[in-house]
Parts: sequence; C-alpha cells; structure tokens
Amino acid sequence: MSTIIMAACWPLQGMSPAQKSVLISLADQANDDGVCWPGISTIAKRTCLSERAVQEAIAWLQTVGLVFREYRFNTSTSYTITPGSFNPAAAPAKRKRGTGADGAPPADGAPGANGAPGGADGAPPGADGAPHPPQMAHPGGADGAPKSSLNRNRNRKGTAKEPFPTAAQPGRDGVDGSQGDSETALQAACKLTWSAYSQAFEQRYGVKPVRNQVVNANVKTLVKRLGYEEAPLVAAWYVGNVNEAFVVKNTHGIGVLVNQAEGYRTQWARGQAVTGTAAQAADKTSANFDAIEEAKRLMRQRGAQGNGEGGNA
Repeated sequence: MSTIIMAACWPLQGMSPAQKSVLISLADQANDDGVCWPGISTIAKRTCLSERAVQEAIAWLQTVGLVFREYRFNTSTSYTITPGSFNPAAAPAKRKRGTGADGAPPADGAPGANGAPGGADGAPPGADGAPHPPQMAHPGGADGAPKSSLNRNRNRKGTAKEPFPTAAQPGRDGVDGSQGDSETALQAACKLTWSAYSQAFEQRYGVKPVRNQVVNANVKTLVKRLGYEEAPLVAAWYVGNVNEAFVVKNTHGIGVLVNQAEGYRTQWARGQAVTGTAAQAADKTSANFDAIEEAKRLMRQRGAQGNGEGGNA
C-alpha cells in the first residue's frame, strides 16, 4: 500500500460510493508509483460489489483521468492511479431516470387498459362522477395524456446485481437486435474495447485514431464476434504486437482486425503474432521436407533394384 497515493485519493469528491470504493481499493494495492494489477474478481470481493459494477466503475475512473489501464496478454491488467489528472468535467452526463416505459406515469398511477380511465369497465372512479382519487390523477386518454406501454420490460435497466456477460450469446437481448438488459452491457463492452484500442493506437502512432459511424459499427461487430471480455484485450494486443506489412500499411485499422478477428484472437491466446515472413518460412520448410522425403524414397528404390541385380548375378 502506498500512503502517498491513498492520501491523494481520499479527499477527491464528485463520484459515486461505488466509484470511490473501487478507487480506494486500487490505491490500497498500489505501489508508490501508483501501479497495481488486481483482478476484477479481487476488487469485487474487497468492495462488496458485483464484477459488472466494478467494470463500470473502472471505466468511469478511466474517463475522468483517475486510472490508466494497460491491457497485457497472458497476465493481469495493470492499473496506474493518477489523482493529479482527475478531471470531473470529463465525466459522462448522468441519464435522467424515466417515469416508466415510453414516458408513461408510474404503475400506481397507470391508466386502465386501452387508455380507458381508471375504474371498472372504464367507468369514472367514485360514485356519481366524484373526482378521481389521488392515485388516479392521470387517467389515460384524457386530454391527450400519455398511455401506459404494455411492454414494461423494454426500458428496464440492468442492476449491479446482474452478472456481466462474458461473451456475446446468440438469442439474448441486445445480441439479436432486440432491446433489453444486455444492450447496456454491450455498450459498456464496446466502450472498453474502443478505449483499449485507442490507447494502444496512440502509444504506437502518437495520435488518436479516427472514430466515426463506420468505426463504431466495426467495434460493435468485434465485440459480438470475440465476446465482451476478450475483445478489449485482443484489440490492444493487435495494435501493439501485429507487425504484418499489410496491417502496418493500413496503420492497424480496426476494419482489418474485424476481417480476421478469429485469427488474431488465436494468435493473442497463444501469445505469438504470425508475420508474413514467418508464414513464408513455414511454407518453405514444408516444401523442403517434402523434397527430402522424395529423395529418400528414390534412394530406397534404387537400393532395392541394386540388391535385386546382384542376387541374379
């Protein structure tokens, strides 16, 4: 534990309890340079948060400059705590909590079916047209008031208690194009993947990569093909380790990565990048091996013929 880093982190304000607890947990494990490398599960146990909540907190801390994350293959991710770079203004805007699906009022004040006012069979509540009770202050259909949506789960947000998906699974919400809980997790995974790719790109080329709609679509495709956890790691490894002539010529474009996503994922998992020279060498070795085997076969054939002639003599 570094008391210098801890002392710099404790006074910081403008963050949620979950974000502060993750920051303090990282600072508690950091050395005097602010560097540590705990696993997500370790941070989750120390802070009593879910792994998904930890991932979201780290993404926020990275956005505001408090944490620099370095993805490393075949080993744990490295975190560098930088309290002096804290920029609260860089924090993403908080989303306003809706009152219900499609802006409908809460369930307690929801209108009746088909927009009919509350009460049995659409009759006004109370006897002889008495005023509506307080909980029925907004009957549906009256004066253009909004109607309640029948699909109340469409806009439901994920909670910190729900597990963070480890891979894109066909048939789940957010993967097959429908709206659901996994859409939020997919967006978070895309954000992490772009952050990993962008940081590695800037370290290699000294400039930030271009980001537009085409790039965003490629990042989303990469996450769906490689999974939520592996996509950021493969993206960072690709920029830092692949030195194929075609890839370097295209300055490690995200489109090139997507086109050969599974192949680069295999190289990342093995910890070895296959260059064009290595591939040519492998082909040459195979050709030489075939030529040697053919020469041995001819020698054995000639030897057998020689033995046969000697026996006849």
